[in-house]
Amino acid sequence: MSSSASHILHRGRSVFSKLNKKYRLPASATLATAASCPYSPVPCSHTTDAYLSTESCPSGQAHSRSNSTSNNNDSSHNNNNPQDLCKAQQLFDLAQQLLFGRHGHAKDESAAVEYYRLATQLGHLEAQGVLAFCFEFGLGLQANYVEAERLYILAAEKGDGLSLSRLAFLRKYGRPSVKIDRIESEYWQQKINQQGPSALAWLMEAAAVDNHDCCQFALGVCYHDGVGVEKNATEAFHWYRKSAEQGNARGQGILGYCYGEGFGVERDRKQAMYWYRIAAEKGESVALYNIGYCYEDGLGVEKNPYEAVKWYRLSAELGNAFAQNSLGYCYEDGIGIEQNLELAASWYTKSAEQGYPWAECNLGYCNQNGIGLPKDNAKGAFWYRKAALQGHARAQHNLGFCYQNGIGVPKDQVEAVKWYMKSAERGNIFAFHSLGYCYQNGIGVQQNLDEAVYWYYLSAEENHAPAQLSLGYCFRNGVGVPKEPKEAVKWFYRSAIQGNALAQNSLGFCYEEGLGVEKNREKAVFWYEKSAAQNNPWAQCNLGFCYANEIGVAQNYELAVKYYSLAAAQNHARAQDKLGVCLQLGQGIAQDVKMAVRYFRLAAEQGHLAGQYHLANALEKGLGCEVQLEEASMWFERAAANGCRTSHERLQRLLARSCLENGLETSDSGLFLGAIGHCAPAA
Repeated sequence: MSSSASHILHRGRSVFSKLNKKYRLPASATLATAASCPYSPVPCSHTTDAYLSTESCPSGQAHSRSNSTSNNNDSSHNNNNPQDLCKAQQLFDLAQQLLFGRHGHAKDESAAVEYYRLATQLGHLEAQGVLAFCFEFGLGLQANYVEAERLYILAAEKGDGLSLSRLAFLRKYGRPSVKIDRIESEYWQQKINQQGPSALAWLMEAAAVDNHDCCQFALGVCYHDGVGVEKNATEAFHWYRKSAEQGNARGQGILGYCYGEGFGVERDRKQAMYWYRIAAEKGESVALYNIGYCYEDGLGVEKNPYEAVKWYRLSAELGNAFAQNSLGYCYEDGIGIEQNLELAASWYTKSAEQGYPWAECNLGYCNQNGIGLPKDNAKGAFWYRKAALQGHARAQHNLGFCYQNGIGVPKDQVEAVKWYMKSAERGNIFAFHSLGYCYQNGIGVQQNLDEAVYWYYLSAEENHAPAQLSLGYCFRNGVGVPKEPKEAVKWFYRSAIQGNALAQNSLGFCYEEGLGVEKNREKAVFWYEKSAAQNNPWAQCNLGFCYANEIGVAQNYELAVKYYSLAAAQNHARAQDKLGVCLQLGQGIAQDVKMAVRYFRLAAEQGHLAGQYHLANALEKGLGCEVQLEEASMWFERAAANGCRTSHERLQRLLARSCLENGLETSDSGLFLGAIGHCAPAA
């Protein structure tokens, strides 16, 4: 026997002797010696292989953690000594009797923990998993999630079913000081599902035969998520209820969830609140969080954002990552509490550091937009990636957007489409729309208008207003589908009633022009006004035009100028040109020909045809500026090249005039045969 094994056995005898005297255990329970217990499969009841599996986890995080924290005092190790394994099995069996009160033994969780610990030290794998379970649920000692996690990892890496099931749970939902990692959770779940229900034998026996409340809760979780067994909501509810009825706080909290969501039982939100409150009185952080959620959304109670914040805070201060994220959201939007963006970012950070993907996504958004902390696009993309790798659909979409536009990461349109597709596979309607846009414009993929319409339609059917707008444009312009103005109006309307300003403007235009709908200028003005109220410059300009030209409203140049000015301030070229005309003519505003030229130039420099013509006209005639024939000819030329027939004619006259004044030869068409500055014949 090795010196370390000898030391462990000596310590085991010492501890056992004290316990034996205290609890007056029967002789059959005493620790066997090497002479009295020769190793054989019969007394030990299990083969050596069951305890010495060397299967390990390829997950870098889990493997690194176990290596850095394991020690010889409470870790299962590869022990090939048959006598030690026999002793370990006897210690484990004795611990079972004390934990559950089997075979006439009185329950003694503290003593059971000591025997599980001794069995673990002698290499008993199952004992290590149960010891971790005791740490998680506070059986015989103070609950310690960190120690439970450590021991679970050590045992799970060797294939222990109980440890695999609990790690799948803890990595998915987290607990204070236990980090969430949905990808790792899926890994552990896959490992136990490969073993099947037999991996849960200890848990099933303890729940069904021993009626142990913690084991009933844990077994319910397995049926809830399909961990080691087929997912079965009814069976999950059955075990949750048995646990709850014995007073288990976690069982009571999850039973409330079942009633609230109609999971395995008919939905009853009042019953949900009943069980949440019972669990909350015992300090169960998940129940505290769920009460806050019910108050925020008015589920089973009257909606009360102030109460929601109170309960979120109670849970958040216990380290619950879900509650920390929700409290951050309340601070960000001023829900039930005064808005405080710095505190919002602080709570998001606390939650994100525990690995909660919603908080990681929210923190990414805060970093990207400078909400409560300095703007940092690189950090924004970093947190989006953290959440995206856990399968968070919105973060995957946002990360795709970062790659599409080079925000915090190098611009990579192919990578953008990859993340959009991952998000779309999880049903994210924003990703549906973004994929449609990529296919329409050949961004990161080969242009495919049919595919664009397909993705727009998926998103639009889910009532996503921007996608409904895009689909309306497709039908109006014949992009990927035949032109169908009526279908366009249908989608514009569905988007407009959700408040989409661009759709409201487009719908107004359809009513004004009678596209796909009977012409109705009053309705056109109605939708323009709704869109303009949201500061949409296109609608503001269109509304100004309606007031200037008595379209659906009484003529009112003052209101026309008001709306042109609002749009022009947003650099809307058409509005700048229209405002310039009003200033030049003194319509609805004091005449100011110099200011008119300024607005004509702003519009012209954006390529607006009418603005180019009006600027050229002012330069030729010296309206609000000095006469500049050379520059005038340049702007007439640009407008003519863009299809303005009047500019073409004015350019001809201007060039002919220049030829006559300078004695240059002209052609039969009146165009000069030389060249003056930027001037050239317009086609």
